[in-house]
Amino acid sequence: MAEIKDKVTFKGNPITLVGNEVKAGDTAPDFTVLSPELKEVKLSDYKGKVVVIAVFPSVDTGVCALQLARFNQEAASFGDDVQLLTISADLPFALGRYCADKGIANALTASDHRELDFGTKYGFVIKELRLLSRGTIIVDKDGVIRYVEYVSEVGEHPDYEKALEVIKELTK
Repeated sequence: MAEIKDKVTFKGNPITLVGNEVKAGDTAPDFTVLSPELKEVKLSDYKGKVVVIAVFPSVDTGVCALQLARFNQEAASFGDDVQLLTISADLPFALGRYCADKGIANALTASDHRELDFGTKYGFVIKELRLLSRGTIIVDKDGVIRYVEYVSEVGEHPDYEKALEVIKELTK
């Protein structure tokens, strides 16, 4: 399995990402994650839509909770041709509980806990923690990756404004 070193830190310390680093222009690899109801969710389920994939370590941490809330809020204005998919390695039940408690209704939350299928195909698995790193991927209606951000420090927020610019451009 490929390893990505010197790209991301966690609390200032370098960590190793496991999997294949993706870049804008790549064909988006299909993956399978689980919904809070334990139903399989695949990227290919949203073919023909712009898919915004917001990735984070755990909803039970402050920055992750704020990231989910921000993307959920922004998704209210996305329109029907955009799907917000948030992915972490949290248990599906924890994601469901959190979203119900916090009123998260515009994001489809999904767990990569079972197989880390998304994480390894997109290079987001933190080897040292078996969690996903933080970042954003935007896939266009044709299944091509148009935006990738691996947040350089896991405890920092992604660049929301840049992601929103890309979404706006892809939905003109």
